[in-house]
Order: sequence, then structure tokens, then C-alpha cells
Amino acid sequence: MTKKQMLGLGLGLVGFLVPWVVDLPGLNFTGQVTLGIFLMAACFWVLEPVPIYTTSLLVIFLEVLLLSAEGPLYTMSRPPTVQPAAATDVPGVWLPGATLKSERFVLIERAGTAPQQLEVEILERQGDQIRVRQANLSTNELVWTKPDHWQATYRPSSYRTFFGALADPIIILFLGGCLLADASVKYRLDRALTRLFLKPVGERPAMIVLGLLLATAVLSAFMSNTATTAMMMTVILPILARMPEGDPARIAVVLAIPVGANIGGIATPIGTPPNAIALAALQKAGIHIPFGTWVMMALPLVLITLVLCWVLLVRLFPANAKAVKLDLEGRFDRSSKALVLYGVFGLTALLWFTEQQHGISSNIVAFLPVVALPMLGVVGKKEIHALPWDVFWLMAGGISLGTAIRDTGLAQWMVGSVNWATLGTFAILAGLAFFSYFLANFLSHTVTVTLLAPIAITLGASGQAGSGFSLATALVTIAVASSYGMTLPISTPPNAIAMGTGVLETRHLVKAGGLIGGLGMILVLLCARYYWPLFVH
Repeated sequence: MTKKQMLGLGLGLVGFLVPWVVDLPGLNFTGQVTLGIFLMAACFWVLEPVPIYTTSLLVIFLEVLLLSAEGPLYTMSRPPTVQPAAATDVPGVWLPGATLKSERFVLIERAGTAPQQLEVEILERQGDQIRVRQANLSTNELVWTKPDHWQATYRPSSYRTFFGALADPIIILFLGGCLLADASVKYRLDRALTRLFLKPVGERPAMIVLGLLLATAVLSAFMSNTATTAMMMTVILPILARMPEGDPARIAVVLAIPVGANIGGIATPIGTPPNAIALAALQKAGIHIPFGTWVMMALPLVLITLVLCWVLLVRLFPANAKAVKLDLEGRFDRSSKALVLYGVFGLTALLWFTEQQHGISSNIVAFLPVVALPMLGVVGKKEIHALPWDVFWLMAGGISLGTAIRDTGLAQWMVGSVNWATLGTFAILAGLAFFSYFLANFLSHTVTVTLLAPIAITLGASGQAGSGFSLATALVTIAVASSYGMTLPISTPPNAIAMGTGVLETRHLVKAGGLIGGLGMILVLLCARYYWPLFVH
């Protein structure tokens, strides 16, 4: 084990244990447990003392053990309970006197519901015992003798919720894209797409990266970022095959796809779900931003960011070769199975592009090639076995961790730890942008905006943000800032898909994603301060 790996292992274990021994004001017990898992996973993902996909599996395992209703932490630490008599029997139940927080309430639990406090009648006292009665108590219920137990404020999810991340709809979308990519390689459709996209840009590695960035961004502005990335993976495979092993430009080529997808989604209201969530929240507040206005607000930012991303990628990962000799000639395979592939690929892409019109989720559409390609003999066991199952596990760990952060209140605690009322208007915008960017690196971008939008609305309605606070600008800032969260493999599905090529390491994402995120935050704040107020108030 290298020094870097030993450091990662040590920091991860310390991060996991600290929340267990240090009481964090305002954060409940399960939130502290989740924080420990979060810190450990972050250290392991960045420093890689173990393979990153095994970290994701460890995250799910710990959540099942420590946070699920069936896990030992929950089942073995249940507080003492008493089963009351039925209403027709001798009324009342004896409890320790210390059980009652006041003279009027006791905590009970009905089957399938969260513990709750109900008003009771105190019948008599004998020593340190109290006999109480409540009209609705029956033998099917339990009276807690420790109503201040941490489980009183946490209703755990079933272990199925955490295991279910392994078959999350996003992973199904990725699965469909991977099968399309594998089939495209098998029947050389990837080479045909490469000719289509790259013939105009030539053979210089830097221009190829620019072409990939622009093509991916344009597609991502109108369809799912994840679906776009899955499609574009078929384009870069023959490029990578023509580039020598060890050439840093291979990293730039792969990174161009998730970076272009994440940034391109900013351009339109339908480009990525956070945009739609922000607009929906504004409409509820009586503020409407038309489609064209959003594009005018976002497009300059997207174009500037893409140019900066291009410069960063070619500087961070300079090409050894002056040209990549691509095979831009040839014909489409016209065999019967290739024709089936073209049909399935075209129908899938068409349904992805027109998701807004027909309303069928891109995740559901992605299952079409999963079913059709093996059934029609286009792919077989070899392609199924070759799927990047390690990346599926990696994505599942990120999804599962995001669920725990949200459900245990850790995300709300992180955001609520700031006293927003003491900040100026622009400082509040900067704080919202930072939190959005930070959370989006670990949570779903959609969940991030969903969590932060109510805070912005509350700040505006309460007047704590000052008279110059613009709710429209704040929500646009939150939505756009979330799209720059791309520092880790689990930050966004396009990142995880790109990891499936085997070219990237986590450090490449941290380096490129961190720099792009930092520059992006500067651009977002400049837009929020000087440009976006020209369109919204």
C-alpha cells in the first residue's frame, strides 16, 4: 500500500469515527452517523486506498447496517417498551415516572407508524411508577419508556431503499447507453458517428476536444445529460483506439464528454432538471422566466465556460502526438443485425430527444435497447459480461449516499448552519451558490436544488436577505451553480459513465472538475451581480 493510500485509509477511518464521538449541535444522531459515512467515502473516493467501486459498496453496506429499519443499530438499540392492556381490560399501564416529559404526554408507537406523543391521564402513583391511561391505547401498541431516544425522531427507511440504488433508474439509463455503445463498436456504428461529428474539425487533438465539447453541449441542451453522455461514448471509442497508450490527450478526450454534458445542460430550461425545478419554484412565487429569456441569460455563460474548459483540458492534458489519424472513410454495415441496431439506436435517440413532447422518461426509454438488443441477437453474452459493472456499483453508492444525506437531515443541517440574516445581499447569493456547488458534488443536482430552493424563497419572503434581494436571480444562481458540481465520479452520472472507459482516474476528475468548478463559480457570481439582473428582478 502506498503512502497516499495509507493516508486515505487513515483519514477515512478518522472521518467515520469523529461524528460518533463529537457531538455536533443541531445535528441528530442519524445525521452524525451519515456524516461519518460521508467523510469516510469522500476520503476513499479521492485518495483511493481501495478501489472506488468497493467504496460505494461499503457505503451501501454501512447504510443498511446503521440506518435501515432492519439493520442491527436500529433493531438492537430499540428503547424499552411496555404493551398496554386492551380498553376492555383493567385500564392503564404502569410506567417509570421518568418516562413522562411532562405530566400530560407519553410516547407510543402504532404498527407501521412513527412514534408519537399522545396526551394521557395519570391514574395513580406508587413509588417511582405511574399508571396512565389513554383512550386509544390497545394491546397492539407499544408505550416507550424512553421517549427521548434518538429513534423517536428518525423513521428509518427499509434496507430495500439502499439496496435499490443498485437498480436506480439512472443506472438503467446508463445500462441502456452502454449496450448501445457496445453494439455500436461491434457493428462499427461508432466509426460512422465519429466521421459525422469530427470530419469538420480535423485531426489535431486540441480541435477534436473542442469538437467533442461543442457537440456534447449542443445535444445536452435539449436532452438528458446522462443520455447524451451515453450516446457520445460511442463517438470517442474509435478516437481512443487510434491514440497511443499513455498520451495525456486521451484523458482530455474522455473528459470533454461529461464536461460538455454538464455545462451544455445549463443553456435551456429543459437541459437539466435543476433548471426546471428553479423555474417551477419561481412560478409558484408569481415570477415567470420565458424559455427565450433563460437562453439569453445562460448562453453567454455556457459559451464562455466551454471555451475555458477547452483551454483547461488541452493545457492540463497536452497531446504527445500532433495529429490523430482517424479513419473517416468507410461505409455503414448493412447486415441484418446492423440494420436492427440502427433502428433501435435511432428510435432510442429520437425518444430521448423528444422526451418533453411524449412525456416518457429517458430512464424508461433506455430499457428499450436493454431488452431489444439481446432479444434480437444484436448483442450476446460476451457483450453482457463486458459491461462496466464496477461503474454501476460506483454510481449506486453515490445515489444511496445522497438518499441518506437527504433523509437523515444532514443536508438541511449543512445549509442551516449558516446564519443567513447576518450576510449582505451579494454574500447571500455567494453562499447559496457555494452550497449548491458543494452539495452537487455529493448529491444529485436535482436534490441539491430541491433542498436549496425553499431556503431562498424563505429568505426572500422573510426580508432577512435585504431589500435588494432578487428571488429570481437567487434561484437561477442555485440551479446553474449545481451544474458545475463535477469533481468526483459520483458527482454526476456523466462523470461515472466517463469513468467506465478505464481512461480516467479520480484524480483527473478532481483536478479538472475542481478548476472548472472554481472558474464556474466566479462566472456565475459575475452573472448574478451584473448580467442576470438585466433580465429578472
